[in-house]
Amino acid sequence: MVIKFTSNSVSPPVTIYMGVDKVENEDLIKYGWPEDVWFHVDKLSSAHVYLRLTPGMTIDSIPEALLEDCCQLVKQNSIEGCKLNNVAIVYTMWSNLKKTGDMAVGQVGFHSHKQVKHTVVEKKINEIVNRLEKTRWKGDIDYKQERDARDAKERQKLKKLEQERKDREKKEMLAKNEQKKIQNYEDVDWDAGTTRNDEDAGNLSDDFM
Repeated sequence: MVIKFTSNSVSPPVTIYMGVDKVENEDLIKYGWPEDVWFHVDKLSSAHVYLRLTPGMTIDSIPEALLEDCCQLVKQNSIEGCKLNNVAIVYTMWSNLKKTGDMAVGQVGFHSHKQVKHTVVEKKINEIVNRLEKTRWKGDIDYKQERDARDAKERQKLKKLEQERKDREKKEMLAKNEQKKIQNYEDVDWDAGTTRNDEDAGNLSDDFM
């Protein structure tokens, strides 16, 4: 079971989601999307909160208001963190999450610590938390099916882009060939309208008598 929220701090609105417990977090770790950003309270227990980036948005270009929404949400869903001020938050792309067989359920590491970003939530902002809570949706989701559907759509998109690339290259090649013909005068019939030496030239003569 997953809990989803909608952040209207940006336009178009974006989805933020989290698992209801550590068992659910295992599925989120396994079937996350490449465009998902993972948030967690640093060095304290908390929910695993994910932000699904919209097209054109990167982890480095997350709007400040949206970043604040995510951080407030992960702080609010930390048993210890929700009671503290100046709570440290870590976040990174889903693809940077590392899961090994010796880790406990819901536990996760990183492939590269250099790709992990840090920020601090000074205090709880009730206005933000209340706004997000009003959009709360809780339900069962087939994570694998969702990820497969996403990947299929992505393959279709890449296939279309590849075909467009091939069509563009073909068009450019035809244009180059036409330009080459013009430069080499290949369309000119050099024999048209000329007279060979052995043909009758009419009344032309060198005899002036």
